[in-house]
Amino acid sequence: MRIVLCYPVEKRHYDQIAAVAPQAELIDAGQHRIAEEIMAADIFCGHAKVPMDWPAVVRAGRLRWIQSSAAGLDHCLVPSVVESDITVTSASGVLADQVAEHAMALICGITRSLPVFFRAQQAREFVRRPTRDLHHATVGIVGLGGVGRRIAEVVSPFKTRILAVDVFPVDKPSHVEELWPVERLDEMLRQVEVLFLAAPLTPWSRGMIDAAKLALLPPGAILINVARGPLVVEADLVAALRAGHLAAAGLDVTEEEPLPTVSPLWDFENVIITPHVGGQSRLRIDQMTDFFCANLARYLAGQPLANLVDKRLGFPIRVAKTAR
Repeated sequence: MRIVLCYPVEKRHYDQIAAVAPQAELIDAGQHRIAEEIMAADIFCGHAKVPMDWPAVVRAGRLRWIQSSAAGLDHCLVPSVVESDITVTSASGVLADQVAEHAMALICGITRSLPVFFRAQQAREFVRRPTRDLHHATVGIVGLGGVGRRIAEVVSPFKTRILAVDVFPVDKPSHVEELWPVERLDEMLRQVEVLFLAAPLTPWSRGMIDAAKLALLPPGAILINVARGPLVVEADLVAALRAGHLAAAGLDVTEEEPLPTVSPLWDFENVIITPHVGGQSRLRIDQMTDFFCANLARYLAGQPLANLVDKRLGFPIRVAKTAR
């Protein structure tokens, strides 16, 4: 068995994985060798950020399991992989703490007018300016998976009213007032002052937040995207900001990354942009390795894998706890 890694492991992580599968050949390919090494892999764990010939990997017929080191799977769920018998698992929930914390940084930065005060600080201006409240706001969450559920947990102490939609609207947390199927997205949008996007990027979710959906939000609403940039039609987002219909946006992800220097989003004083760092943490590689090792032990024992992905849907299926 040959296990190929493509995430930034250190020797201690390598040794931890090797201890779970001592008979396996373990290859730390990194980004510079992954396109070559994956051709002879039985198991792949990581996130290739270089061009990959996935059809050739499928034709080679050796790869049996992809363990993504990211919650999103758009980097590997290409048609050839979807149509193959390769098992795919995601890292959904592994980095939920970090992404939820980043989402809170974005929304609190906006509601407390931090960009305004940062510019005032640079100008040495000690002047009071208006702020907003997150407390008692109605919050909407699109996608109540690992990240969406953690966002709901951390925003709940702000005495918010929380609404959510998900493809699998099961196991509603007590602090979420309503958990609806995605078919009720329009109904949710009409009610929310703050909209968090935490859904995976799939063919059905690409461009889901367009001009029509943004127009449903109450005037003065705030959009926070810590999921994937292409969930939002960026030109429509720019138009909503220019018209003043949206009060602000916090974006850790954008339609094109890196965000082009000519993008009008850079020019808005009411937009906070961070370079897709929501999942960063000093614990990230430790947590990912722990998760992979637990799943690898299950794989070797012939047990069901955690975060098993429905490849046609593009994410793991959430089953109601009472139905398990």
